[in-house]
Amino acid sequence: MAPSGPGDPPGPQHPDDPAALRDRPAGRPVLTSETLLTGMVWDVVRDTVDLGPAGTVRREYVRHPGAVGVLALDEGGRVLLVRQYRHPVRRELWELPAGLLDVDGEPPLEAARRELAEEADLRAARWHVLVDWFSSPGGMDETVRVYLARDLTEVPGTERHVRVHEEAGLVAAWVPLDDARDAVLAGDLHNPTAVTGVLAACAARDTGWSTLRPAEAPWPGHRSGR
Repeated sequence: MAPSGPGDPPGPQHPDDPAALRDRPAGRPVLTSETLLTGMVWDVVRDTVDLGPAGTVRREYVRHPGAVGVLALDEGGRVLLVRQYRHPVRRELWELPAGLLDVDGEPPLEAARRELAEEADLRAARWHVLVDWFSSPGGMDETVRVYLARDLTEVPGTERHVRVHEEAGLVAAWVPLDDARDAVLAGDLHNPTAVTGVLAACAARDTGWSTLRPAEAPWPGHRSGR
């Protein structure tokens, strides 16, 4: 790593080692943990954490099973977006097909295949990992992985999923990837999976897709360890 010069802010500067820009595990001892709320999908917990010289703190956060999203891209460079009502924000949002990792023992890639079929009536023959992130690491442990899905075919009508509740009113649209990017940057799209996935797809496309990872790439951020 290059040394810091006079006037440089503290911390790593122009690292020569790519690992310097990699998040790393750094657990702290949890002295106590209690569940404050058991929800239908996620729980709220309170941990007492030993930070060593920094003392002991209590932190409350949402314990979340994690989620996957799918950026389905057709041969014409269009991305599939679905519009769905989201009650907490009182809006219908344009999103990528996505869902919770709430089926015991289901690998993330299989969950992504299932969500693409259920929400978009599509299957894909080619899958890659596009991007991973933590949704709100200061307040919840949710981690999200978005896959790039290509070589698409439609699910036969007799095999299609029957949608209920908010999903019953899904509206689907094929949008040129650049138009989706422009809508994100204009502040017109707000769903985090769509925002992150669309921008990541544009960046990956501009490198000739050289940044894509295998569909079964390890997922260290998820509690499954993959």
